[in-house]
This record gives sequence, C-alpha cells and structure tokens, in this order.
Amino acid sequence: MNISTRALLTIALATALTGCGGGGSSGSSSGGTPPIQQCSISDQKTRFLSYMRDDYFWVQDLPSTVNLDNYADMYQLLEGIRSSQDRFSFILTEQEYQDRYVNASYAGFGFSARVTSSNQVFVNYVFADSPADLAGIQRADELVAIDGVAVTTLVQSGLYSDALGPGDVGVARQLTWRKPSGQQFTDVLTKEDVETNTVLAHDVLSIDSKQVGYFVLNSFINRTGQDLNSAYDTFNGVDELIIDVRYNGGGLTRFANQAASQAAGDNVLGRVFTNYVFNQNNQNNNFTEFFQLYEGVRQLDLNRVYVLTTGASCSSSELIINALKPFVDVVVIGSPTCGKPVGQIPELICDKRTFVVNFETVNANGEGGYFDGLPVNCSASDTLVGDWGDPNDPLLATAAQHITNGACPVAIAPEQMLTETAESTWQRGPRLIDQWRTEY
Repeated sequence: MNISTRALLTIALATALTGCGGGGSSGSSSGGTPPIQQCSISDQKTRFLSYMRDDYFWVQDLPSTVNLDNYADMYQLLEGIRSSQDRFSFILTEQEYQDRYVNASYAGFGFSARVTSSNQVFVNYVFADSPADLAGIQRADELVAIDGVAVTTLVQSGLYSDALGPGDVGVARQLTWRKPSGQQFTDVLTKEDVETNTVLAHDVLSIDSKQVGYFVLNSFINRTGQDLNSAYDTFNGVDELIIDVRYNGGGLTRFANQAASQAAGDNVLGRVFTNYVFNQNNQNNNFTEFFQLYEGVRQLDLNRVYVLTTGASCSSSELIINALKPFVDVVVIGSPTCGKPVGQIPELICDKRTFVVNFETVNANGEGGYFDGLPVNCSASDTLVGDWGDPNDPLLATAAQHITNGACPVAIAPEQMLTETAESTWQRGPRLIDQWRTEY
C-alpha cells in the first residue's frame, strides 16, 4: 500500500486501525485481519529499508549506504539506522498488533506495577474483571510476595518478572499484597485473557458545589471509542471535566479527537484538530483533520478542560492538549508530558507490523515540536495514596483546588509519599509498547 492510499484512509474518518502518535494516523483498513505473508529475514530487511527510505519522517538522517548483512533482523536494522531524534519507533509481530490494538487483550493477571528505588513494587492500575481485580487488588497496593518469596528479594536479584511467570493462560502464582491501610492478603491467581478496558475509572465528583466529571483514560486502541461513551454518558450536566492520562502512552489519534470533541463539543466541532505533516519527499500527503465525534454520542460543550499528566503521558494524550489549546482553556496538572509531537502509520511487512515515525502534528495555531514535553500549569507529583478518585491524590487534589480557587496551590504533601513515578519504570519509552511491559 503506498503512502497516498494510507493518507486517504486516514482522512476517511481514520476508519482504519490507526497507529500510535503524537498522534498516530491511519494505516490499514478495518475489514478484518490482513493476510500475513511469510518471507525470509533477508527479504524482511530489504523491504523494511526500502520503506524507511520512502516514508520515514527523518529520512534525511538515514545512512546513505546500509550493509544489511550487518543486522540479524528488522529489529536490529531499525536500531542501527534510526535517527538520533527518534525515541519512538518500534516493531511488533502481527500477532502482537492484533492482540493489543485490535482484540485489546493479553494473557495475564491484569495489573500494571511500578518498581521503586527501594525494590518495592506498587500497583499503578488494574483492568476490570481481571484475575487481579476479582481478587481485590487495587491501585496503590504493594505486591509483597510471589509464591512466598519476598518481592524486594526478587527485584534485587533481577527475578521479579520471571517469578510472575510466562504470559500464558493457565499460569498460576500465589500473590501476597498489602493495602495502604496495612491490611495484607494472599491468594492464588491464574492468568487469563485480560480485556484491557481503556477507561480505568470514571465518576462525577462534587467540588466546591460544582459537579465535576472525572475519568482515567489509559490508552487509545480499538475499544476506546465505546469506553469513552461509557464515561461521557455519566457526565450529563457536569460543570467541569478532568481527563486523567497520567500513564497513557498513546495510540489511535481518532480517539484523542473523540475524547477532545466530546469534552468541548460545539466549541471545537468542525474546526482544525491537527495538521499532519509528512517527510520532505511526501509533502503532497499533508492533510488536516477536523474535530469530530467519531463514535462519540454525548458532548459537553465545555470551555475549560483539566488534563492530568506525567512524563508517561505521551503521543495521542498530548494531542488532546495541543489540539484543544487554540479553542478552549486547557489546565494541565502534574508534570510535563513525554514530548512526542510525531506519529506512526503501522505498516505490515511480512509477519511484522512496523511503527516508525512518518509525520509530525501541529495544531490550528501551527504549534508543535514539543519534544521536551508539554508544560503544566500546576505541578503535582504522581503519588500513590489509594484507588482512582482518592481526594488525597496530589494530581486530583490540585485540580480540585484550581477549580475552587482558580489558581495552583502552593504545595500538597500527603502523608504517604511515593516519589517514584510510573515513567521511571519504562524500559526505553516513551512508547505504548513500554507501557505494556509494566502489565502482568
């Protein structure tokens, strides 16, 4: 498929499975799983290099000559020739792509965790109806032991991930975890196919006599459109909205558009969402996407939106902020975002799906290039104090104070401090694939 065809698919409501981005754009049609062509490693490398020379955003940075024999496979080839500016490109197998983007599932216990500098492991989030959820594990719980062995010992010896077992259905482990209250529980959990709900929590909060919608948006994949509807359907008549993307590594840009359009409604619909700018050889493929609801139903027509971020907020998460800024007041709370104003079109090469950077995005005011991250209006630390919506959560509490007083608080210091942020545990980030590596 040539790049013009892919661009046209993106314009056509981005009905395709769209790639990661700051934002990511359209790639393959939505008519089911494409046939996988088996080919030799040599052929894969040849096709991949040709694709890079045509469509890579930083094509001018590619070496003029490449000896393919120096690279064992496509993965090594990407690492060897990528631009020094490129922290973002990666490759999946087609099966991995179908599992996570399309089917939105993986074999596991259903939780994501962070490892601290003191070799402790704390839960960042839990997927609904997963084995972890059904056992009662929640955000901010500490994983204490696996099959009776202390987690701190396993982390220190480099055996923590191995101790949780392979990613196969039926793998069982005895887990011991401790609540922030100090209560401790032990249970045997068995890995199942976990459905990765992308809205982890949603609620309507009462803050300073206002009704405030709040939801945690964890990624942008095929199911996100309906997950967003489930949240927005509960926000009828809210005065303010808080979108929590603190761990969101990105994904399909059409759902960043949907989330933003449902929030701001008539303030943005039909206006420029983002401009996609391709490499120097493909400028004729540049195009503009407009704000639209896509799968969205309810719109709020708000003229102010709060967004909670960390350095793990990447790609399409940042696009929500940058796209809305020209039209409504966006109050960003937390820490600066990861800095990914570029995106990928997933390309099928043999049995691999490549996610190499193809384009950059700029908003209606021509603003982009935020490789150092988008700044915050109010600083707050991602401190684990309890489950989602806990009023002592520094990011949420800071948003509440801004809603109440119209200004940032001087400081918020919860009793329980855990300063290691989720992004510090990403292995290479900031990429959605690195977010998945924290999920078990």
